[in-house]
Amino acid sequence: MTQVTDREARRSPSRTAPARSRSTQSRPRPAQSRAAKQQALQRRRWTVLAVLAVTLVLVSVDLTNGLKDRSAAGDTTTAQTPAPATSAVRPAAPVVTGPSPSAGPSTAAPQPSDSPAPPGVVDQGAGTFTAAPGGTGVVGHGTLLTYRVEVENGTGQQAAAFAAEVDKILDDPRSWTAAGKIAFQRVSTGTPGVTIRLASPKTVDRLCFPLTTDGYTSCRVGDGVVINLARWLTAVPDFVGHLDLYREYAVNHEVGHRLGHGHMACPAAGQLAPVMQQQTLGLKGCRINPWPYVDGKLVTGPAVP
Repeated sequence: MTQVTDREARRSPSRTAPARSRSTQSRPRPAQSRAAKQQALQRRRWTVLAVLAVTLVLVSVDLTNGLKDRSAAGDTTTAQTPAPATSAVRPAAPVVTGPSPSAGPSTAAPQPSDSPAPPGVVDQGAGTFTAAPGGTGVVGHGTLLTYRVEVENGTGQQAAAFAAEVDKILDDPRSWTAAGKIAFQRVSTGTPGVTIRLASPKTVDRLCFPLTTDGYTSCRVGDGVVINLARWLTAVPDFVGHLDLYREYAVNHEVGHRLGHGHMACPAAGQLAPVMQQQTLGLKGCRINPWPYVDGKLVTGPAVP
């Protein structure tokens, strides 16, 4: 029988050394685990970067679309270069019923106005227009600008009555004829130099697009002047008790745009407001003034960029 002596027993632990040696040879495995973790981390970084890139593209597209949707706003801000006045004299003719393209039809429908019309004012007319019959002689001296007057059907207003007021305003010696450089004549057929329309607030929004009128202001677009029915019938807070003055201002201001005049600011508190000041939006310290010329002098103020 083989016996294991104490000496041999003491030697037996040395026989397990190779096992410890083999265990030391498996130490590189943690290095491989770190490499795998680094690769996984790198993949997550690329995923996050990809998501950020897509988000930036979407935000950029949204901002671009938002900028495209912006439009000019304010009392009679114009979007086109004023057309030159015409020297053609148009003969008077019978009434014409129906829509007219002269006021610059919109290319897209604006959103409905959030500003309801005052009580008793039609908020939305028929969208078609009736021209005032007949015409006038030439008033003033200089380059002739013919004009036609139209009223939207379904508003309860008469074209002849509106035309009579427009005629009186443009024939006044304080109007644009005062400088002796422009003359007016109303016609009812053909292609006038400017068409002056009285329209319901929502129709004004449509005809004035892409300008922003909010159912409140009037405008001039191309060869068309559009007077807001609500303002024509009720004026604005700064003109309370002075409806006739507001009507004179509205016609002179919008026709002034057609003649190529831009907006002006109040020159100083207490002075007369230039007719090209946006008096519908506030007098800004100036006094009401519906006329381009007062005592034979053009009332001016700082130009509005």
